[in-house]
Amino acid sequence: GISSIPEAIEDIKAGKFVIIVDDKDRENEGDLALAAEKVTTEAINFMTLQARGLICLPIIGKRLNELRIPLMVRENTSKFSTAFTVSVEAKHRVSTGISAADRAETIKAVIDPATKAEDLAQPGHMFPLRAREGGVLVRAGHTEAIVDLARLAGLYPAGVICEILNEDGSIARLPQLEVMSGQYGVKIITVADLITYRHRHERLVHRVAGAKLPTKYGEFTAIAYRSDIDPDEHLALVMGDISTEEPVLVRVHSECVTGDVFSSFRCDCGEQIALAMQSIADEGRGV
Repeated sequence: GISSIPEAIEDIKAGKFVIIVDDKDRENEGDLALAAEKVTTEAINFMTLQARGLICLPIIGKRLNELRIPLMVRENTSKFSTAFTVSVEAKHRVSTGISAADRAETIKAVIDPATKAEDLAQPGHMFPLRAREGGVLVRAGHTEAIVDLARLAGLYPAGVICEILNEDGSIARLPQLEVMSGQYGVKIITVADLITYRHRHERLVHRVAGAKLPTKYGEFTAIAYRSDIDPDEHLALVMGDISTEEPVLVRVHSECVTGDVFSSFRCDCGEQIALAMQSIADEGRGV
């Protein structure tokens, strides 16, 4: 069956594998996943023998920039925009680069803070994937899922993933993944559950700035907020003390420059915000 996200985080922290399943309307596949910080020769060999797909290294963009590892193509036309970079290989302590030991060594080199761009050869036998900032809340992929799990486990924000194929080479679906889960004691989680977990347990909106805003309706405090999951800034206009237990008058207003600023007759947005501010002023407090 499907395990909980806290259980998966504990397993990732302990250096164990998890199976990550995405939406049936997306790739509809399971990836065997491990925190990059916990990689071993044995782990890479297990992925090769039991998962059978392509072993990749999801990692944060900041580290790829530091190592000057560019995206594989300028224009990504793949179905789910999987952000493959140029493949890499450690220059030191490896032979041909393809053995399980060599690939584990390359992964360790990529996440080692002491490694510089000159320490890696391009191309190589390891395929980094550039995880999106914001993780699964921005892109519901296996790449972002394992990076999120590693981060939540307190480990380096990078992972190792490999698509799970059946012995005949076809993609393993949930029934086959459950057999593998039982056989090897590997927990299965879904990207959807990870999205829900992050929404419930993380603060995703941050206060950026605040200032007094005198208006014809009275004095408000204007507070700007930034979100981790979209590029927009959000503004709250607060009047009075809203910290008490009594219900607070709240209006959620969609920003509309033509209506709010220029009082366009094409919409009633300007009238709506004026009415809301007047109602809050009459109440003596609100947002």
